[in-house]
Amino acid sequence: MAGLEGLYQQIILDHSKERHGAGPLDGADGEHHEFNPTCGDEITLRIKLDPAHERIEQVAWEGDGCSISMASASVLTDLVQGRPVEEALATAESFREMLRSKGEGEPDEEVLGDAIAFHGVARYVMRIKCAMLGWVALEAAVAKAR
Repeated sequence: MAGLEGLYQQIILDHSKERHGAGPLDGADGEHHEFNPTCGDEITLRIKLDPAHERIEQVAWEGDGCSISMASASVLTDLVQGRPVEEALATAESFREMLRSKGEGEPDEEVLGDAIAFHGVARYVMRIKCAMLGWVALEAAVAKAR
């Protein structure tokens, strides 16, 4: 298990340094800003949908915060870009459920991919909001876009 935790920590560190999707997005269909007043983390997430509003064509975000919040937004980008909106929202809900688990159980790696690395974060109440920041912004941006 120690090796698996090390792998998960490495995924978070890698994504916090090389942030996938970080940057502006011109012509976004939906945008939402989230702020965590507890620690000061913030993110603005933008999405571009296909013409039918059924698929997320592009995700981009700008933010500043701890490695957990920034890595989570990076992983989110990889998981939802190019996917149907309903699948992306279901993934967000699976991520939320995993973080509510308090680190118990086994999350579905097929659904969550690299986001499974945040399973251990669920044990630290003060870090859950950090990990959820981008996902909450995604849900709100989709609602605005639709």
